[in-house]
Amino acid sequence: MRHRNGGFKLGRNTSHRRALLRNLVTSIILNDRCHTTITKAKATRPIVEKMITLGKNGSVHARRQALAYLMTPESVDRLFKIVAPRYADRNGGYSRIVRTGVRKGDSSEMAFIELLGAEQELSDKAAKREEARNKRREELQKQLEESNTAAGDDTK
Repeated sequence: MRHRNGGFKLGRNTSHRRALLRNLVTSIILNDRCHTTITKAKATRPIVEKMITLGKNGSVHARRQALAYLMTPESVDRLFKIVAPRYADRNGGYSRIVRTGVRKGDSSEMAFIELLGAEQELSDKAAKREEARNKRREELQKQLEESNTAAGDDTK
């Protein structure tokens, strides 16, 4: 019987599980979303929400608590300057889990865990990536055309 044995074990020992969750929370705060298994997303969600609540508090003690849990100082700065003010008028429910299907290798159910209200920032990042990809594609096309014309000149 598993009475009163709450929480997700995730098939890991305590230190590995803690490190995994710390890394996931740090990634979510830095990138606004993370692609992982549903069970890991469900285990991560309450911790992310607790971190955002600390960020909304804004005190030095809350900052030190966040520093003790998050992996990088940049993530703490982003939490307190960008992420937490986004939810100033919201009481909880800062994240969502979106199922994305199964992983091909082991049929694990996969999901995105993402912060609400980050859609604009995520779409801006996607647009920049698309722009850079198109620029790179055009440069490669020019190089290919130049090499073809140079090769055509050599044969004459």
